[in-house]
Amino acid sequence: MSRNHLFRTLVSIRAMSSKPKTDDEWRAVLSPQQFAVLRQKATEEPGTGAYTNTFDQGTYNCGACSTPLYKSSTKFDAGCGWPAFFEALPGAVRRTTDKSHGMERTEIVCDACGSHLGHVFRGEGFATPTDERHCVNSISLKFNEDK
Repeated sequence: MSRNHLFRTLVSIRAMSSKPKTDDEWRAVLSPQQFAVLRQKATEEPGTGAYTNTFDQGTYNCGACSTPLYKSSTKFDAGCGWPAFFEALPGAVRRTTDKSHGMERTEIVCDACGSHLGHVFRGEGFATPTDERHCVNSISLKFNEDK
């Protein structure tokens, strides 16, 4: 088992064994904007996020619980105004059906803490191995640069 895989496994076990936080507990550790996006499923304005144009090497972690979610090697420029990834780390992201705003989309949340990340879109014609675009709010992420 690789060190990275072991780390992700331990983070997931820790998250599953801990009691879920209440809204008041999340408000105590998140900014109002982070709380709105991560816990209330708001969306940040396109082109305003810190990681939209970041292409350094590293790992993107959950902005709420710090669970590793994406490797920078899966990030690409989709021109959509939000960070775009073609694949999450195994087991890091859970997909749910989102029927808000009069349409049906695939929402993605952190599997460890349930925080809202964004949405997945398929079949848009990007030259990626998965034919998917994980459109993620920058504020839902924390970037850890490789050393």
